Amino acid sequence: MANIDIKELIDAGVHFGHLTRKWDPNMAQYIYSERNGVHIIDLYKTAAKMEEAAAALKKIVASGRRVLYVATKKQAKEIIATNAENVHMPFITERWPGGMLTNFQTIRKAVKKMSNIDRMKQDGSFEALSKREKLQINRQRAKLEKNLGSISDMTRLPGAIIVVDIKKEHIAVAEASKLNIPIFAMVDTNSDPRPIDYVIPSNDDATKSIDKVLSYLTAAIAEGLSEKKASKERKTAEKQKQAKVKETVVEEKTAEASKK
Repeated sequence: MANIDIKELIDAGVHFGHLTRKWDPNMAQYIYSERNGVHIIDLYKTAAKMEEAAAALKKIVASGRRVLYVATKKQAKEIIATNAENVHMPFITERWPGGMLTNFQTIRKAVKKMSNIDRMKQDGSFEALSKREKLQINRQRAKLEKNLGSISDMTRLPGAIIVVDIKKEHIAVAEASKLNIPIFAMVDTNSDPRPIDYVIPSNDDATKSIDKVLSYLTAAIAEGLSEKKASKERKTAEKQKQAKVKETVVEEKTAEASKK
C-alpha cells in the first residue's frame, strides 16, 4: 500500500471537522485544534487510522470475504458506487433496507423475486400477462432494482462494511454491530466513534475528502483480491504438480509390472 501524503489529505479538505458547538466529545482524541469556530482533525492520526483500516480490509478480502460499501448521502453516492464497482463489491446508495443484515434471508427472497421476473421475460411467460399485470410487475422490478440491484450477487453476509457518515447510516451501523461485522467508517467530529471498529477521523461531507479516503481503502481491497487470486493460482499449480507426480509414479509402476 502506498504511503499517505499528509499534504494530499489537506488539499482534499480531510482535516475540516464540524462547528465546535456540534462536536461529539468522544472525538476529542482525534481533534488537533479549533479554527474560526470549526474543529480541525489531526491528520497524522487520520493517516495512521487509514493505514490500519487498509491493512485489515486487505486481510479480510484476501481470505475470500466481501465488503459492503454504504453511503446514501448525495455527495457520496457516486463515489461509493464507483469505488465498489472497481473491485466488484456490493454497495448501497439508496435508502438502507431495514433488516438488510439482520434479516438477510428476507432480503435474499426479494432479490430472488427480481431474478424470477427477469426469467419470466426471458422464457416468454411475461408476454402472456395482461397489460395491467405487466405494468405492475415492471414497477415492482424497477423498485427492487433501485434498492437492491447493487447487492443482487451478494449471497451471504459481508465480511465487513465501509460507511460514510455514521449518523446518517446509523441503522446500518447498528445491524453490523449486532452481528459483529467489522465496521470501517469515515467519522466526522459530530459523531460518536465508539460503535466503529476501524475509525477514520475525517471530513465526511466534502466529495474530495470522501474520494481521497475511499480510493485508499479500495486500493487496499484491490491488493487483497490480487493476493487471493495469486494464492488460488499457487494452490492450483501445486495440485497439478502433485497430480503429475502421481501419474509418473503410476506409469513407472506399470512399466515395472510389465517387465516381470
